[in-house]
Amino acid sequence: MSKENTAIREVIASRLRMARESAGLSQGQVAKRLKMHRPTISEIEAGRRRVSGEEIVAFGEAYGVDANWITEGSGDTSEGTDKIMLAARQLSKLNDKDLDRLLGLLQMLRGSEVSNEPE
Repeated sequence: MSKENTAIREVIASRLRMARESAGLSQGQVAKRLKMHRPTISEIEAGRRRVSGEEIVAFGEAYGVDANWITEGSGDTSEGTDKIMLAARQLSKLNDKDLDRLLGLLQMLRGSEVSNEPE
């Protein structure tokens, strides 16, 4: 396999993993939905297994993302949106005390950004 093909496979694998995490699904849940084995999902996300066009469409439907985004980085979902969705899912899992601490930290960081800006 050429270096270019390896790089493309790794990018697709990364997008599939990001989309799955943003959708809040485990590898096992995806495997069950798509009638695959969990190790197959792991191999795909590691970039060690090729993904067919039909599988990309199925992954896109399962994750709620455009197949073009998975393969080309274009379409309905952008990387920034995915990161925000993933962050929101993780934030929703925090208890009130930890969420308050995190919000305080974010305010502190924003304050230091403002004070470090040239006047």
